[in-house]
Amino acid sequence: MAVLDCPTLVGLFVFLEGEARLYEVEKVLFHGRSKYQELLVFESKEHGKVAILDGYIQLTEKDEFAYQEMLTHLNLCSIPNPRKVLLIGGGDGGILREVSRHTSVEQIDIIELDQMIIDIYRKFFPDIAVGYEDTRVRVRIGDGVAFLKKVPQGTYDAIIVDAFADMGKDAVELNDEDLLLSIVDALCPGGVVSTPAAGIWTKNFSNMAECIERCRRIFGGSVNYAWTTVPSYTHGGIGFMLCSKKGPEVDFKNPINPLGPRNLGVANRPPKFYNSEIHTAAFCLPSFARKATGSEVV
Repeated sequence: MAVLDCPTLVGLFVFLEGEARLYEVEKVLFHGRSKYQELLVFESKEHGKVAILDGYIQLTEKDEFAYQEMLTHLNLCSIPNPRKVLLIGGGDGGILREVSRHTSVEQIDIIELDQMIIDIYRKFFPDIAVGYEDTRVRVRIGDGVAFLKKVPQGTYDAIIVDAFADMGKDAVELNDEDLLLSIVDALCPGGVVSTPAAGIWTKNFSNMAECIERCRRIFGGSVNYAWTTVPSYTHGGIGFMLCSKKGPEVDFKNPINPLGPRNLGVANRPPKFYNSEIHTAAFCLPSFARKATGSEVV
């Protein structure tokens, strides 16, 4: 990222895939570095507060809920009565906020690498970090992959991985078979995992069919690609990989555990983006994307 400073405009360039985006900065709220990463938080003119992690957009107040809600509920609304949920990454607290809507959940574990992330989000993004107020949440600081290797087999009904290559240099990759095997071991039969994946307009999307085939081989259950719009992200969108471990059949495209008017969670409000109709629509792909994912094009 680079700072632009001139008499008429103070802004920040965030570099994406072969392009850059300029944010008009009204006020820098925090800029610091931990032993792991650099975090910048500023107030923008159009997007509210913005967080930049190692030069990558992590979130903006304007559209964070689209990503957080879809990554969470595409997963948890596809299985009946999830009880134990693990979040890898997600130190901002937004995924925790969304998991808290599910009343069947008894235990929410989060493993976050960097305490600085938690502290700064709780200070500057209270509406996102409100997820930490859920009494079911258990916070651990450390490496998520190392934590997975120590988890007893079949512990979790659902795992959410909130880390991706486009989100920072320490994120995990979907081609990491060692990671995927560790996730499989930690899930109960029929358990589910959701991760971010390349958006349909990104260069890496051309490798999606290979990624899907790898996940099918490793998980042995249902594997689906979904997508949604998040204007702040590269090319305006992001994908999701949804996988289930061999066991009870999971139909990700049709939610069997829908959110209702009482699923307010610790935010004490309904979702802003997710609903059962957009859940199903997220799996509808344009023809070129169906071809890239290995789906039949009618």
